[in-house]
Amino acid sequence: MNFFVSCAKGLEYLLADELLAMGLPRATATISGVNAEGELRDAQRVVLWSRLASRVLWPLQEFDCPDENSLYQGVAAMPWDQHISPELTLSVDAHVSGTAITHARFAAQRVKDGVVDSLRGQGMERPSVNVEFPDVRINLSLRKGRATISIDLGGGPMHRRGWRMAQNDAPLKENLAAAVLLRANWPKIHAEGGGLLDPMCGSGTLLIEGALMAADVAPGLQRHGSIPPSRWRGFDQAQWKELTAEAREREQVGRAALKQVIHGSDIDPQAIRAAKENAEVAGVSEAIWFGVRDVADVQVPPQETGCVVCNPPYDERLAADTVLYRRIGDALKRAVPTWRASLLCGSADLAFATGLRAAKKYQMFNGAIECALIVCDPIAVPERENAGQPRELSEGAQMVANRLRKNLKKFKNWLTREGITCFRAYDADLPEYAAAIDVYREDGGKARTFLHVQEYAAPATIPDADVRRRRNELLAAAREVFQVPAEQVALKSRERGKGGSKYGRFEQRGEFILVRENDALLRVNLFDYLDTGLFLDHRPLRTHMAQESRGKRFLNLFCYTGVASVEAAVAGASSTTSVDLSGTYLQWCADNLALNGKGGSQHTLVQADAVTWLEAEKNRYDVIFCDPPTFSNSARAEDFDIQREHVRLLRAAMERLTSDGVLYFSNNFRRFKLEENAIAEFANCREISAQTIGPDFERNARIHRAWELRRV
Repeated sequence: MNFFVSCAKGLEYLLADELLAMGLPRATATISGVNAEGELRDAQRVVLWSRLASRVLWPLQEFDCPDENSLYQGVAAMPWDQHISPELTLSVDAHVSGTAITHARFAAQRVKDGVVDSLRGQGMERPSVNVEFPDVRINLSLRKGRATISIDLGGGPMHRRGWRMAQNDAPLKENLAAAVLLRANWPKIHAEGGGLLDPMCGSGTLLIEGALMAADVAPGLQRHGSIPPSRWRGFDQAQWKELTAEAREREQVGRAALKQVIHGSDIDPQAIRAAKENAEVAGVSEAIWFGVRDVADVQVPPQETGCVVCNPPYDERLAADTVLYRRIGDALKRAVPTWRASLLCGSADLAFATGLRAAKKYQMFNGAIECALIVCDPIAVPERENAGQPRELSEGAQMVANRLRKNLKKFKNWLTREGITCFRAYDADLPEYAAAIDVYREDGGKARTFLHVQEYAAPATIPDADVRRRRNELLAAAREVFQVPAEQVALKSRERGKGGSKYGRFEQRGEFILVRENDALLRVNLFDYLDTGLFLDHRPLRTHMAQESRGKRFLNLFCYTGVASVEAAVAGASSTTSVDLSGTYLQWCADNLALNGKGGSQHTLVQADAVTWLEAEKNRYDVIFCDPPTFSNSARAEDFDIQREHVRLLRAAMERLTSDGVLYFSNNFRRFKLEENAIAEFANCREISAQTIGPDFERNARIHRAWELRRV
């Protein structure tokens, strides 16, 4: 069976690895969870053993669900007498997306009605509802008009381990604590005799979770024990007893081998009392030393090696103080400079404030709060020997370095004259080193230089070893020429796999930097997504549109992060309107506008399908920019294909254009063919692609095409 294991955002890949380690035949990361494959015994093992999962959902039925009546009918038609007895209590959780049903509580109510009416129709009593502790917990997932009805095998949130009796403000969920510990490599460090330290331990979540992890205690044991977590009739109670019996045996061995190497402190005596109480309930109090100390006075553990885990304060209830973060970093460098650290910080800025050099950065979510997890190994990075001396490059790397220096020399006058700080420095100039290298120079702050490297797909005839060698040589050359550390190089690397070459996992660092283009400050993210938030190839067209928009009304369709809108606003546009289906991109656009002091009613953001919005819009605009994707599918709108839809799109856009206005249309579909005869019915059109390609994209002049359209 295929089943779904949910988790907090940012834990998906860790969870997939955990499930595969449990022996599941397949586990594929997706948004906020993992699509898993296995038998019911495998799913029940996940309920018992997963440290990262939030829920385990075993599907019962899937059906089309265009409206609430279809939802009710689909649920009522299911054989609920095979799943639940009338004397049991039930609860329904619902997660909905799309336009058919928009209220989760209403959807849950209709599912409950369907279950109850189905049982009553067979002459059975009506089961009762128990929201907190039901015998059977049912889950509805409604997405793109398809409803999936599942049983929540864990009976509720799996982060609750059963040992938390007391807590301080804003406690960390146990499954997120487990992720911090796994990123710290704590199980291996404990096995090798290393220590664990939390200098701001609060109510002890990280340390207690670390002790139970080291002792090989199944997270579900204290939560459920031998009692099955669900009384669903399909739950295999005999297998659950076997699984828990095996877990008890492992626990007995693990607790006996648990080393007393765990240290925690906090400045708040009440927090330490809560931590001790929780550790007592969890049965690990003898393995953890707790003390009341300021972070600056952190005790140096006796172990030579180990890891530090910490979740410093950062949210609305606990003020995020950059000075405190700096004190944490300084204290750790003094106390345990050679240890490894895994610190869950409230933001990338707070992580930066520690002054620690992160080897890895990950984006995680503590509830609704987006956090930055940094991993430092070691905490205090030793000064590089022979610092400042050029690295020795291989012959291939030296060729790439020579070409980069040649390109920089060629671009030097142009970059200085135009004030350009973000540009393409290399674009597969040497065919065997097939990648694009883009330069992003930070505006303000430390004025750092970042490199964004996108690898092109290598021919199938090239051995993987050669692909890796060439990649490493290209990276070595780029770092040497630009003198940047590894953490300032974002690599989007192609991986070979089923279905062809594709980009691998992204880092999820949650790190934004500020750059400048055409007098506009812009936020870019080089590590978390395939694209950075700034399409460099459109720079000349954005410059032209910004100049043309002074005193005029500017419309940006498929606006992405709103860069064209921001530059038009900075150049003096009387108003801007930015349309995109993605709320994430619109928020990014709003942040970019705010950076430049542009807000208020004259700068409008619209979350909508661009074509549908255009056909309903009444206002007119002087300058319109339309840069649609080649293809798009979304739960919020119909599928979009640029070749199929471009005439309809352009006709609708021209209807919104003033009599003397101009529409700039662009796309990057290599095989796109403009239907000139159809366009001629409503617009004068000329191709301007050559004028929109800057010197840094001359090698790849087909990266996009652009047209200028005016009213007939």
